[in-house]
Amino acid sequence: MSVQCKRVRTCFKNTEYSIRECLPVCRSPSGVQLSQVIRYDKLNRDEVRDLLICFLYILENISAELLLGWWQNCTETELLNFFKLLELCLENFRYPGKKSLFMRQAFVENNPQQRALTLPSRKGPPGGPIRAISTYTERTTVLTSISEDVDSHTALLMANVSSEVGLIILDTVTLFTSNFKAQLQLNNGDNTLMYRLYDIHLHYLQTGQSETLTRHVFATFRCFINSYPEALFEGSAQLCGSLIYEVLRSCNSKLQNSRADACALLYLLMRSNFEYTGRKNFTRVHLQTIISVSQLLGEEVPLNNARFQESLSNINNYANHDKAQQLTPFPGEVKDLTKRIRTVLMATAQMKEHESDPEMLVDLQYSLANSYASTPELRRTWLENMARIHCKNGNLSEAAQCYVHVAALVAEYLKRKEIFLDGCSAFRSISPNIELDESNMKEDAGMDDIQYTEDTLLEKLEMCAYGLDQAERWEMMGQVYRLIIPLYEKQRNFQALADAYQRLHVAYSKVVDVMRRGMRLLGTYFKVVFYGQYFELDDGKEFIYKEPKVTSLSEISERLRNLYSEKYGQDTVKLIQDSNDVDASELDPKFAYIQISFVTPFFKEQETTERLTDFERNNNIRQFMYETPFTLDGKKAHGSLAEQCKKRTILTTMYTFPYVKKRVSIFSKEVVELSPIEVAIDEMQGRVNELNEVIMREPHDMIKLQLKLQGSVSPQVNAGPIAYANTFLAKELVEKYPREHVMSLKNTFRQFVQVCASALDVNAKLIGPEQVEYHESMKKDYKLMVELLCSLVDKLHQPEALMFEKGDSLRVFNYISAVTGSSSTV
Repeated sequence: MSVQCKRVRTCFKNTEYSIRECLPVCRSPSGVQLSQVIRYDKLNRDEVRDLLICFLYILENISAELLLGWWQNCTETELLNFFKLLELCLENFRYPGKKSLFMRQAFVENNPQQRALTLPSRKGPPGGPIRAISTYTERTTVLTSISEDVDSHTALLMANVSSEVGLIILDTVTLFTSNFKAQLQLNNGDNTLMYRLYDIHLHYLQTGQSETLTRHVFATFRCFINSYPEALFEGSAQLCGSLIYEVLRSCNSKLQNSRADACALLYLLMRSNFEYTGRKNFTRVHLQTIISVSQLLGEEVPLNNARFQESLSNINNYANHDKAQQLTPFPGEVKDLTKRIRTVLMATAQMKEHESDPEMLVDLQYSLANSYASTPELRRTWLENMARIHCKNGNLSEAAQCYVHVAALVAEYLKRKEIFLDGCSAFRSISPNIELDESNMKEDAGMDDIQYTEDTLLEKLEMCAYGLDQAERWEMMGQVYRLIIPLYEKQRNFQALADAYQRLHVAYSKVVDVMRRGMRLLGTYFKVVFYGQYFELDDGKEFIYKEPKVTSLSEISERLRNLYSEKYGQDTVKLIQDSNDVDASELDPKFAYIQISFVTPFFKEQETTERLTDFERNNNIRQFMYETPFTLDGKKAHGSLAEQCKKRTILTTMYTFPYVKKRVSIFSKEVVELSPIEVAIDEMQGRVNELNEVIMREPHDMIKLQLKLQGSVSPQVNAGPIAYANTFLAKELVEKYPREHVMSLKNTFRQFVQVCASALDVNAKLIGPEQVEYHESMKKDYKLMVELLCSLVDKLHQPEALMFEKGDSLRVFNYISAVTGSSSTV
């Protein structure tokens, strides 16, 4: 390979400037050699390149024996630094392309200050010796900033020098890999020196190179595959995976020769892996190829085109015409791999069709992720792709859930390897969805090729914590760190522990702050139903959509109308404005109908007492409800309290929110019709729950408390609590209603009176002197309300703490200021 690289250099000998000509001469502009040079601690760009040119000149001309002898005496750190310097050379002499050069030239010409920076300095500092002028800078800037004379010829010179540098470095690394196999094969290639050299090789494929140099790069990789099969097929999968990723990009190249070389190299990888396993399979290459295709598609690299399809066909042809493999299962496995790649490409084509529909796009990726349940690495790839889409669309809670599922996937894998015994069940407290999705991992040959460790789990858990922080779901970070901290303690990583506790401190401080301000916006929910043939598989399906923060019904209606109008036509999409049941047979098949209804989380009685904070009422929820009013005669939606009924529809979803998707299909539906007295019980119980929530929240929100109190205790004749009591509990009317409902309503009123008293108690401790009169007014309203209710509800008594005598201002002041006395509620 070294000889081949030397031959290529003949194509550059006719250039005006070779590397030898670019060497700097340490002379002043007058030609006199300098006796002393000013020291500059920080080199500029031109000086760095001058030094690198000197280094490359030595490297090109030094004998191989001398270089090998020097390497043998170097420490590992010195070798790493040497190869890091080679990477620096590749980066500094990378050819950016003719278009980029001309754009830089235009920028320089349009900016006089920038133009001045490209000119060589002719004068030294005042009062001191003249600094050496780089001849490398002065000579028409072949390798430095573009001067005014940049033209196609200059761009060609730069391209040739870039290729010359690439060939020198390729020769050097090939010399090392040919003579230091023992060091590079340590731990099957899983060592720092191997990774550093491998990065240099990959750098050629990651950056644009000349077609001639690229041909030699592929030849170098073929030698590498034959020399180091253990590192590629037995050591860390990272080496094999990163190479396949770059080779697949080259299979999509616009240059036919590069595509041909890439196809040949990928086929050689498959064949070598097959031979290495004793002609059993090429699982590693198969798996890493699918992973790389998925990653490329996730990064929106266009693979679904004629060039890439041609490359897949070429690889199939190589297998079909390889006489040495005709009697083995190898050709069939190659065909299966290319078929799976095409399947992924077809799924991606569907994603392309729906790229403007974020919900459908994520649904397609979700289906693809589920199809790889037996291959954790592929499932992880698509979950991370989903997270990127969510982040792009601002759905941070869903992105965080994707990261949580990735961490649980790694944990479940480690459980199968008896490393992390709890597996995905350790995430049960974070989300009940985790065990549903990640506990079904199937074991196949691909699992043996994955090398997840506790460090991998730690990395994914830290990513979870970061995602939850961004999503403002700080309470869940505590659950994640309960998994992280024991691992850091096991490693005795005290700095990481200190950082973890610091992040927890910051997270819980944010919780305290938002609870004090009472501003927690964690999402709004809507029921969305699609009707019509335009929606294909979604026709008739019901979903719960989670929209960010406070999204109004009009906003989501407008968004979905615009989204589907672009797909099906402006006059095709119609919105159904009400929440009543729809008979699909009565709809016009020429239109696409969307029914959107606002829904709220639904909690059973026990859950209501357990979910006290805004976060708890918006985390791990799967039941929602909406209500439809109607009257007994069925002729109108609203009527008097004695005839007002309502239908409560309770919806249950397949998964809890938040989830890896922002829409989840509805699993079941329950409809409950409430009679007028049941409506009264429900409304009063709602008031009791609201006041209880405000009272129990710490710190108290005085404004919200006073608003709830004012709406509850103010005497109203035709509405509110008094109106319900007069309608259903009056002596002449009470016999009309079931006894159990009457008793339930009376009991609710007793709770209501007690909670109002407790709220007044809390308010008295919060207000200042300027609100004493306002508080006294609410107390009078409360006493009046209780007096009115006493005639309708038996066993109803005012709490003693609120029964102050009129005019006893001193006791009122002492009570409010909490100087003397104590309060109690009944």
